Amino acid sequence: MTEKELIQTAVKMLDMAYAPYSHFPVGAALECDDGTVYTGCNIENAAFGPTICAERTAIAKAVSEGHRSFRRIAIAGRCEQLCVPCGTCRQVLREFAPDIEVICLNGKGEARHFALKELLPESFGPEYL
Repeated sequence: MTEKELIQTAVKMLDMAYAPYSHFPVGAALECDDGTVYTGCNIENAAFGPTICAERTAIAKAVSEGHRSFRRIAIAGRCEQLCVPCGTCRQVLREFAPDIEVICLNGKGEARHFALKELLPESFGPEYL
């Protein structure tokens, strides 16, 4: 999948988001090392704690299908700022893909590329256990 297609896939997921409380939809497209792509959207809950982010939705879908290594993820939002992953999502990405490329988009379609190590420096991983 090309980068443009991955980004378009993440943007399409914005329409699938369930965000009645924050009104902040997020879409994600996660590319595995073998080229398989899993999508995700944020799914909010009235109790807030059970809310799951788009990135973790995509990761859960991929892992539940047997994938454990990921190449890149595109994360789309509709706001003016870049839609960057929250701290929890950064840590979950780190568990499986410490070298993943993270493509963050804003509502205008502008993108910025990060290495996860830029977003989560000095991270804690399985090798510490």
